[in-house]
Amino acid sequence: MDINLSYGKKGLTVQLPTDLTTIVSPEFIPALPDQQGAIKHVLRNPIKKPPLKTSVKPGQKVAISICDVTRPMPNHTVLPIVLSELNHIPEEDITILIATGTHRAVTKSELTSMLGDSILSKKYKIINHDAFDENTLTLVGNTVNGIDVYLNDRWVNSDFRITLGFVEPHFFAGFSGGPKMIAPGLAGFNTIMPLHSSELIQHPKSKWGVTYGNPIHDTIREISTMAPADFSVDVTINKNHDITSVYAGNMSEVHHAACQFTKDTAMQKVPHKYDIVITTNSGYPLDMNLYQSVKGMSAAYQIVRPGGIIICASECSDGIPDTGKYKEILQSADTPSKLLEIISHPQHNKHDQWQVQIQAQIQETATIYLKSDYLSKADVQASHLKPVSNITSFINKIVEESITPPTICVLPEGPQTIPYVK
Repeated sequence: MDINLSYGKKGLTVQLPTDLTTIVSPEFIPALPDQQGAIKHVLRNPIKKPPLKTSVKPGQKVAISICDVTRPMPNHTVLPIVLSELNHIPEEDITILIATGTHRAVTKSELTSMLGDSILSKKYKIINHDAFDENTLTLVGNTVNGIDVYLNDRWVNSDFRITLGFVEPHFFAGFSGGPKMIAPGLAGFNTIMPLHSSELIQHPKSKWGVTYGNPIHDTIREISTMAPADFSVDVTINKNHDITSVYAGNMSEVHHAACQFTKDTAMQKVPHKYDIVITTNSGYPLDMNLYQSVKGMSAAYQIVRPGGIIICASECSDGIPDTGKYKEILQSADTPSKLLEIISHPQHNKHDQWQVQIQAQIQETATIYLKSDYLSKADVQASHLKPVSNITSFINKIVEESITPPTICVLPEGPQTIPYVK
């Protein structure tokens, strides 16, 4: 059978044996029939908040936290409508903060794609959050588990704060969106590091779909109350990046509703674990680099048998990448086991170590192959992965050489689907 994988911007078709293959995809939800109308409706009829337009008063400084380029958030659809509800506020009094966390800054061309020329040509202040610039951060408090909370000072000092989030399952924080638009999105490095500590990452409840009892999400939620959003918008999308549901108002209520919708459609039961799991990282922009692609590997890890194979099809057009510390840490040891030993040391405290830790934990159980049209064979191997150029041929060879035919599961949309064994 032919299966189209979400890969880059164009997709990738593979041919797999029908009798051996199970396909697991999220329930396809069609786009809302009037996406713009639905957004306007929730902004004017929010959950446990007054309408956005009447909530913001002239003279107030407004900050809006939006997703960066690594998230397929339809900012170009949602943000203009939010701004239209704020047309009584001077443009120069509105700051749009790109919630990068520790990711690289969004480029001008990416901003044009994300927001459109009509927004960029106006007087709004558009700023990439910089977690490493202490001069742009404010200490707002401490969490119950002892984390110093530094947040973007423009966010903290604004009179009215708005988050625009995209909710999908998240491999260690439960779900994205909501409070994650504040931390780690707008947090300082010295807050993000302990929030992603080795101890918290390896906690059994730091996983897909869990937000309460998950020590990472519990702390994120606590941080979000220290400089809270006055108004929150969360959306869910389908594989075409069309909006399937939208919620606005009180952050806690909004995020809970969006998470429940996502859980009902994106988390799928399977009868058993599989010998081979083929996954993606949901295509562009989520598969821009290997760092992000660990999410697709983690989705597959939920249902691969011990000693099994994971094949991740991720374009990685932005490389490993060279920014951050992920590549440096990943290539600092000869084996995944050695990496885990290094990361678990109390004095090891480096940016991006959490992504390496999760990848290495998966590799303790499964062998990971990578299909990428941008990464060299040497880069793939230096990342403790095995390169594969043609998935169809690779699977055919395994089937031909196997005494017992292997069981195969495919996650065409990667971490947009979170499978779990019944």
